[in-house]
Amino acid sequence: MDAHALFEATGTAFEFAGVAAMAIGLLVAIGLSLVAWRRQRSGAAAFRTLRESFGGVILLGLEILVAADLVKTVTSTPSLTDAVVLGIIVLIRTILSFSLQVEIDGVAPWRRALVTGPQTIARAARSATRTPDGSPEPGGA
Repeated sequence: MDAHALFEATGTAFEFAGVAAMAIGLLVAIGLSLVAWRRQRSGAAAFRTLRESFGGVILLGLEILVAADLVKTVTSTPSLTDAVVLGIIVLIRTILSFSLQVEIDGVAPWRRALVTGPQTIARAARSATRTPDGSPEPGGA
């Protein structure tokens, strides 16, 4: 296998990983929201957990897809068209990531410490294991 084919396969693997992260993350987010609903008996808490955890998953997936685009562009024959297309794709995904981050955190990133996608998912998981009074579930996370 030559280097070009290896890098093409790597780019495809990144694309697959990004989509898989979002698909599997949706299932995990639904599971977390069901746990939150079961423990807190609150639809609002379940929805908030689903929204926060799936938002973090989408952010992670977008970051992986940007990496896939970078790998594919770097390994292709260099052209101005490819560079412009990559720039537009990265710009769109960056705007989506920024919008999701503001939506999840409720404030602009420069007004609050940066929270990564995995931290958002972990926070949603912790809130799902709390009892209705806000205390941690006995034996929970």
